[in-house]
Amino acid sequence: MTIELERTYSPEKHHSHRDVTGGWLRPAVFGAMDGLVSNFALIAGVVGAAGAGRGAVLAGFAGLVAGACSMAAGEYTSVKSQTELMRAEIAVERQELARNPEGERAELAALYRSRGLDAELADRVAAGLSADPEQALRVHVREELGVDPDDLPSPRLAAAASFGAFALGALVPLAPFLFGASGLTLAVVLSVLGLFGFGAVVAVMTARPWWLGGLRQLALGVGAATVTFGLGHLLGVTIA
Repeated sequence: MTIELERTYSPEKHHSHRDVTGGWLRPAVFGAMDGLVSNFALIAGVVGAAGAGRGAVLAGFAGLVAGACSMAAGEYTSVKSQTELMRAEIAVERQELARNPEGERAELAALYRSRGLDAELADRVAAGLSADPEQALRVHVREELGVDPDDLPSPRLAAAASFGAFALGALVPLAPFLFGASGLTLAVVLSVLGLFGFGAVVAVMTARPWWLGGLRQLALGVGAATVTFGLGHLLGVTIA
């Protein structure tokens, strides 16, 4: 029997998960896409109105700096506000555990009963978890608020990721003009490749088909740039 068990038993293959709660992926993806699309659209609009030249470079550089700073400030403020709200709700839960520990234990037991445990086992699990106040707090926060109190999003990380990603994305359509490009062709080529590449990378990171993510982002970016180029061409504003 022992020999047979050793032959048929397959040990568990442990695996690790990627960080999905650190607060960096969303601002990084949003920043890179927004930087590339918005600056490409801005430069396309300027070129459509006045042609390539000093105006396109100044507009692209201004769009890069202003957009990166705006994105970083916005991400920091939004994530900071979200984190402060989470901490405030965690403090409420901590006070409730201190004021009414039995009621919170009963609430936890009821939760486990609703998930299929029998009453006796649910009570034992709730009692065991509630023996340590800090452990009880973590469990209640995860179950009631849906957040991990030990892994709240970082406002600084979100701001840095957003700033860097926006600047990188915005540099793609601007680069040809920094080296003296006289038309929009090279910027279009680089932007198309950048849009598809960024979209494909994000799709791979999120376990989706790379070509689908690339084509989706390409379609969105080209659509935005086409609109602004057309408006600039129709307005025909001269930039000194």
